[in-house]
Amino acid sequence: MPSHIKPLRLNRLPDLMRRELIEARRKRGWSQAELGKRLGMPQMHVSGIETGKIVPRFDTLLDIVRVLDRDLLLVPQALVPAVQALIRDHRSQESGVAAHDGDRPLYASVDEEEDERADEA
Repeated sequence: MPSHIKPLRLNRLPDLMRRELIEARRKRGWSQAELGKRLGMPQMHVSGIETGKIVPRFDTLLDIVRVLDRDLLLVPQALVPAVQALIRDHRSQESGVAAHDGDRPLYASVDEEEDERADEA
């Protein structure tokens, strides 16, 4: 590693990521012990990761994410807002929450928009 680049070590996973992992676990109805059993780690380790007291190694984080039917993805920063909009739209459809009048997903095509207008008429 070049000498001008200092290694950065997280002192815990970002709060949003921890909340997402907890939500995904709870959505499956799994306790920390159940998740730990599926991962081959003690419940206390799962608890430490979820509370931010333990920073998992990358391979452990990848195992956790995949057991929860998620994945890690590198996204160019310019595309982060679009990806976040996709996730919000997916969650609102999943929960049955209707979108606000006039709102449409960032990725909707003009054809889809015309189809929606025809359905409303």
